[in-house]
Amino acid sequence: MKMAALRWVLLVAFLVAAGHGAEASRIRHYRWEVKYEYRSPDCFRKLVITINGQSPGPPILAQQGDTVVVDLKNSLHTENVAIHWHGIRQIGTPWSDGTAGVTQCPILPGETFTYKFVVDKPGTYMYHSHYGMQRMGGLYGSIEVAVADGVQEPFSYDAVYSLLLNDWYHKSTTEISTDISTVRFEMDGMDDMGGMGGMGGMGGMGGMGGMATMGGDPQSLLIEGRGRYNCSSMDSMGGSCNMTNPECAPHFITVTPGKVYRLRIGNLASTSSLSFEIEGHDMTVVEADSNYVEPFTLKSLYTYPGETYSVLFKANQDSRRNYWISTNIALSESSTPTGVAILNYDSNPSRQAPATMPPAGPSRGDVAAGLAQSLAIKAHRDHVIRPPRRTDRLITLLITQNTINGFLRWSVNNISLVLPQTPHLIALNEKYAKRASNSTPMLPDVYFPSDYDIFRPPPHRKTSCGTSVYHLKFGSVVDVILQNANTMYPNSSELHPWHLHGHDFWVLGYGLGLFDPSKDSSKLNLVDPIMKNTLPLFPFGWAALRFVADNPGVWIFHCHIDPDLFLGMGVIFEEGVDRVGNLPKSIRGCGQSKY
Repeated sequence: MKMAALRWVLLVAFLVAAGHGAEASRIRHYRWEVKYEYRSPDCFRKLVITINGQSPGPPILAQQGDTVVVDLKNSLHTENVAIHWHGIRQIGTPWSDGTAGVTQCPILPGETFTYKFVVDKPGTYMYHSHYGMQRMGGLYGSIEVAVADGVQEPFSYDAVYSLLLNDWYHKSTTEISTDISTVRFEMDGMDDMGGMGGMGGMGGMGGMGGMATMGGDPQSLLIEGRGRYNCSSMDSMGGSCNMTNPECAPHFITVTPGKVYRLRIGNLASTSSLSFEIEGHDMTVVEADSNYVEPFTLKSLYTYPGETYSVLFKANQDSRRNYWISTNIALSESSTPTGVAILNYDSNPSRQAPATMPPAGPSRGDVAAGLAQSLAIKAHRDHVIRPPRRTDRLITLLITQNTINGFLRWSVNNISLVLPQTPHLIALNEKYAKRASNSTPMLPDVYFPSDYDIFRPPPHRKTSCGTSVYHLKFGSVVDVILQNANTMYPNSSELHPWHLHGHDFWVLGYGLGLFDPSKDSSKLNLVDPIMKNTLPLFPFGWAALRFVADNPGVWIFHCHIDPDLFLGMGVIFEEGVDRVGNLPKSIRGCGQSKY
C-alpha cells in the first residue's frame, strides 16, 4: 500500500478505535529530534534540517478536539529553534504558537521543549520553523485534522493525499541570511523612473525584487520534499549531484479509475508564488486555509507561501498511462524548472514517467489571473460566518522597501520589525515591556497621506527598527488595509502573502492601485467572505481583512516570504494579554525572563 494511503487508513482505524462523542478526543503524542543531515532532495547533496531523519517532517494526524503534544529535542548543536503550528489558533495556549521572540524563548541546542495544544477546528494545516530562516533548510511538515465523529463535510471523496510544495536553494540558510543582510542600496545610475541600473531582473509587477540579492531564483521546486535538479548544469557552488539518487525520484500518488480524490495542498515555499496542476485533470477547490469554499473548478491553482487548499479531482482519464503533477513559479519570470510528481493509475508501474512534457503552468506575468482566483474564493453557502457589520478600529499598513545605514530593509508604516530578546508575550504579561523592548516609536494606525504615489520609489528612503506593538481592545473588531507600493527600485513591486497568527480573518476584498476609502469601501464583501489565515497582497495592490481581537495573547502578523520577514516585514498585535494568566516556565530563559 502506498505511504500516503496507508497513513490515512491508519488514522481512520485509530479514530474508530477511539470511540465516539466528546470522550473520543485523544492525546496525539509525538517525540521529535531536529538535526542536520546530508540529503539530496533535488539530487544535489547538502545539509538539510530533518525531524527524525525526515524532510518534510513526520505528518501530524489528528481529529477535531484532540490534544497534540510534541516533545521537541534540538540537536542542531549551534542553532536555536522554534516550531510554529501554522493555522492552529492556539486558543488558551498562546505560549505554544512557536514564534521565537514573540511567544517563547528559542529552544537552545541540546534542550527539549514540549508543545501542547488543542486542534479545535478540522482542516489542512502545516508546521515549520519560526526561527531565522530555517524553513528554507527543510524544517517543515503537514498537519491534517479530521472532522469530529458524526460530522459530515460538504463534499465527498474516496481517498485523500497530502502534498507540500516548496522551493529549494542550494546555499545554506546561513549563507542566504548573510547575503541579504549585507546588501547596500545604491542609486548610482538610476533616476526616479529610470532603468534598473546594475540590479537587472528585479523589476516588474510580481518581480522577485530582493531575491536577486540572494543568488537568484531557487534551484528547484519540491513536491513532498522531492525535486529534480539538472546536475549537468552544476553552478559554481560545487558539491555532489547525482540524478540517479533514489532520494530525488519523483513522489507519486496512486489512483483507481473512477474514484474521487481529495488533495490537501500546502505551500511552504520560502520565496515563491506557485501554480499547481494535474495533467489532463480538472480540480475543484473545496477548502482554503481550513475553511470550506463554495466549490469552483480550475485547471491551474495559484497558491502563495503560507496558504493551504483542498481540491477534489476524479481519476477519469486514460488509465493506460500515468500523468504529471506539476508546480511552477507564478507571477514572475524565473529560470527555475518545473517541479514534478507522478499521478499513477494503479494498472501502471508507480514510477513510470509520462511520455509527455509536464504542464508549464499559466503565464508567469499574469497577475490579473492570480487576482481573479483570489476574488473568486467565497465561503461555502452552508458554512458562511458573516463578519460584524461595523468595525471598531481601522489600521492601514503601507508596505515599503527602505534602508537602515544604507542596507536594504522592509518596513511597515516606516518601521522595520526587529524582535526583542524578551518575547513580547512574557514582557507584556509581566508588565516590563518598556525595559524589555527597544524604546522605538509606536506604529501609527495610518501612516501615509491620501495622495501617496505607490507607483514611485518611497520618498523617504530611511526607516527605523522597532519592536512596537499594536495594542487592541479585547473583543474589538479590527479592520486592516494592506497597501503595497513600489520598492526602492523603479517600476518594481512584489507580491507579499500575509499570515496572521492566532486567528482566522475575513477576506473583505482585493484591488489594484491605491486603496480609496470613498470608492473601494463599497466593494468590500460583507455577505459571504471566505475566512483565511493567509492572503496575498498583489504588486501595486491592496487587500482588506477583518478580525475579532478575542484570542488572549500576542500574535505576529507578517509576510510569509522568509527573507521579507527576516528583513522586517511584520507587526505585532496584542489583545487581552492580562487574561492569559500564569505563563509556563518552559518558555522563559532569554532576555529579562532569565532573572
